[in-house]
Amino acid sequence: MKVLAMAVVALALSGTAARAADPRYPNWPCTQAKVPEISLAAVWAGPALDDAETKWKNDAKITALVAKLSARKTPMDEAEKSVKDFLAASSTDKTNNAKLLFAGLFDTLNAQRSQVMNGLERVSRKQREAADKIREETIQLQALQGATPRDETRVEALSNELIWKTRIFEDRNKVVRFVCEVPTTIDQRLFALGRVIQQELD
Repeated sequence: MKVLAMAVVALALSGTAARAADPRYPNWPCTQAKVPEISLAAVWAGPALDDAETKWKNDAKITALVAKLSARKTPMDEAEKSVKDFLAASSTDKTNNAKLLFAGLFDTLNAQRSQVMNGLERVSRKQREAADKIREETIQLQALQGATPRDETRVEALSNELIWKTRIFEDRNKVVRFVCEVPTTIDQRLFALGRVIQQELD
């Protein structure tokens, strides 16, 4: 009975995730609404980026700084200080460098978001397949347990398999819930760094 209870819990979690998903994106497993891309207007009120959107990759200093600022392991206070120090040293090219820097951050962080979100949807598809398999094997186990004569070897083997699959399913669900926060964290990082860049231009 414990095995069946575990399987029921796993399937309940699966059902909750499915109901919470945005119907426009059937594979999206998060309670947060899926926003495929960050809108430039939502995070930047500075000067028009123009050709900075493509030219930032040609500047070695900008690309190195973008890589550092985009890394989630870089603390936000350190990232904001790096932006201020870089722009303070820019003097004559301050506006241009600010545009290049933000264009790089916008491009890079949007790409990070897409990668995370695509990964979440891949895992969601696998979880749906796993839930179907658990459901099928739960029905098989119930049939084996009610059979006469009862094949204890097969009952035990299928029980152990269900325990293992259910635990994996539950562990993946925990990871998904954690990773669902990442796109929002990326949004917040881009917004905060964009704000610092704009403040340095004022």
